Amino acid sequence: MDYVYEMPAEMLKECDKKGTVERFEYDTNTYDEGNNKPLKKGAWVYLPYGYDDSKKYNVLYLLHGGGVTEDWWFKMFPDTVTILDNFFAAGKADGCIIVTPTYYRGDVNEDAEYVTEHFHIELRKDLIPAVEKHYSTYANGDVTEENLVKTRDHRAFAGLSLGSMTTYRAALYNNFDLFAWYGPFSGCCGPKGDHDLEVKRITETLKAGAKKGLDVKFMFCANGDKDIAFNDQSDVMSKVLSICPELTDGVNYDFYVIPGGVHDMKAWQLHLYHALQVFFK
Repeated sequence: MDYVYEMPAEMLKECDKKGTVERFEYDTNTYDEGNNKPLKKGAWVYLPYGYDDSKKYNVLYLLHGGGVTEDWWFKMFPDTVTILDNFFAAGKADGCIIVTPTYYRGDVNEDAEYVTEHFHIELRKDLIPAVEKHYSTYANGDVTEENLVKTRDHRAFAGLSLGSMTTYRAALYNNFDLFAWYGPFSGCCGPKGDHDLEVKRITETLKAGAKKGLDVKFMFCANGDKDIAFNDQSDVMSKVLSICPELTDGVNYDFYVIPGGVHDMKAWQLHLYHALQVFFK
């Protein structure tokens, strides 16, 4: 792939082949031990131009960062939608469904360590089944666990900052059998994280998965070299790459770095722009 470090101007122009963004609500629970409460939650869903129920679509689950909500990618930054419309219209990838949920349960001040680890239950039990029952995906309406595992090659997970930490914790470590494509953008274990523990969790997850015949189709890490989260993610992933035969640089792994890139939406849109060029290929 030819990397760019500024969003191409043609991606930001008005596009006549517009996808749609719609609200999707689903029932879930807090899944707190000894204090389980029902919840009604929502996500935004991007459907590519020409979405057709008779066709099957790959799905990317895409998370925001800390202190904001599912509104981040598409509502707070509507130019993300313009970029996607132009991206798919230009044929850079086949159109896919993109779901932007939230790991919060109504309070954006919830403990970050807790929500990043805990979201995996809701993701598996409620969000994925609800989305893939409703929309035309490769699950084909069959959201039994057996079929969701069988169709993992058509499912990706990515997120920025705290959402990047959730990509590791909720999708990779706890739902590796449901996702084959990963995009952790600007984060891994946080400033208080244990790098060695994170390396251990990643390598053990991939090794255990390989024994079951489950592989990583692609892990697209991304960051900026001036980003506050750069040092922790680059240190962890370089150690993983040196000891983990399940990841091979240039084959099913890459670490895209923006020179001078910082912890902001300009960078994260570029990360998404590049990740979508390797996902589902």
